[in-house]
Amino acid sequence: MTARPETSAEVAEAVREASRILAVAGRTKPILAKTSDAEHLDLSGLSGIMEYEPSEYVFTAKAGTLIREVQGTLREHGQYLPFDPPFAEDGSTLGGMVAAGLNGPGRLRFGGLRDFLIGVTFVDGGGCLVKGGGKVVKNAAGFDFPKFLVGSLGRFGVLTELSFKVFPQPESYATLCLPHKDLTAGLETVLRIAGSSWEPDALELKSSGEVILRLGGTERALAKRVEHNLK
Repeated sequence: MTARPETSAEVAEAVREASRILAVAGRTKPILAKTSDAEHLDLSGLSGIMEYEPSEYVFTAKAGTLIREVQGTLREHGQYLPFDPPFAEDGSTLGGMVAAGLNGPGRLRFGGLRDFLIGVTFVDGGGCLVKGGGKVVKNAAGFDFPKFLVGSLGRFGVLTELSFKVFPQPESYATLCLPHKDLTAGLETVLRIAGSSWEPDALELKSSGEVILRLGGTERALAKRVEHNLK
């Protein structure tokens, strides 16, 4: 049986009534959530951006909200989530993103998911609503619930609402592919780039030795950076 709550209160009620719960939504990472004896709690109905202040660079949304929908809204205001959430185009949700704790290549320069999550509301095993962090970047000191829940795979509670800080999005990008004869040569290039003036937004090393480099900035500045560093 699958329950499909649409509010935090309904999630709490479902948790109280079930002996074992598995929260699902986008189902883009099923290998991380395998269990045979749990009632599925479908959070896809728990969707929507609740608060967004572009001037404050923060937003709060329900856990079942699709990442691509959030990205679309942020893009309208020249903002983005710099850590490149994986599986966004496949239907991944904010709650699944946090529960899995996965990051994309943008983590290299700006930090990972845990550095951008500033507030959570979740339902604990007893069916009680718990809040941690807040909806502003600066908060009072205390136990950091948001970071504690990143990568927890739902073991400590069912996420229902999430607050994030965001960054201004670069005007333009340049992506370079640097081929190498083997993995060792590619690794040497990665180490050189890390200590150079490239300042990449993202950096990937493939098993073939190919290095993929992404730069962000203004179109004019990007051209000069690429020309300077390829000399």
